[in-house]
Amino acid sequence: NNTINQRLVEECHQVRDACENVATVIVFSGNAEVFCFGADFQGIRDRSANGAAEEGGPDRLYDLWHRMASGPFVTVAHVRGKVNAGGLGFVAAADIALADETAKFSLSELLFGLIPACVLPFLVRRIGFQRAHYLTLMTQPIGVEQAHTWGLVDAWEAQSDSLLRKHLLRLRRLSSTGIGRYKRYAQALAPALHECREAALATNTEVFSDPRNLEDIVRYVEKGVFPWEV
Repeated sequence: NNTINQRLVEECHQVRDACENVATVIVFSGNAEVFCFGADFQGIRDRSANGAAEEGGPDRLYDLWHRMASGPFVTVAHVRGKVNAGGLGFVAAADIALADETAKFSLSELLFGLIPACVLPFLVRRIGFQRAHYLTLMTQPIGVEQAHTWGLVDAWEAQSDSLLRKHLLRLRRLSSTGIGRYKRYAQALAPALHECREAALATNTEVFSDPRNLEDIVRYVEKGVFPWEV
């Protein structure tokens, strides 16, 4: 399900590094059923069972999203199927979010006592505090039409491949110099991403190191039982 682990984050950083001086557009795309389903619960369970140390920290993930939002290229999230939890970070950090009719967006963290700490600065920037607040509290998915109305998705079509092609044909006319200058200026207009980093990382570390939350995650992976179920 394209879940987020250290390998995924580091490979995305490597792609970003490789593209910085040679590309004007970077597209993040999952498969037809799942764009990204959030944290790798199976990996968390395996490390818990083996007594292994936690893999990295949230800083590399936050910094990846910040680089998507501020880097000298246009980042496009091409969304099909499910997007959950940390997956929304990739959508919210992207300059442009495109989707097809199957796209569904959710923040499930509070069901497990977690908080979308690193996602929220990017999500609030994109759709505003109250809508991000509502998604966090309700934990249920919204469809692509609602996401488009809220501004989480910029454009959508029943089949999004042609929509992506049309955007890329237009975006390739832009120069990397012009994109870089514009995005530096845009970041100056909305400096909150840098200012929120410390609090986001501290909160993420707190909830993912809570023994009760880890027990609930392990139980869910092993037995398919949610925390509120007996």
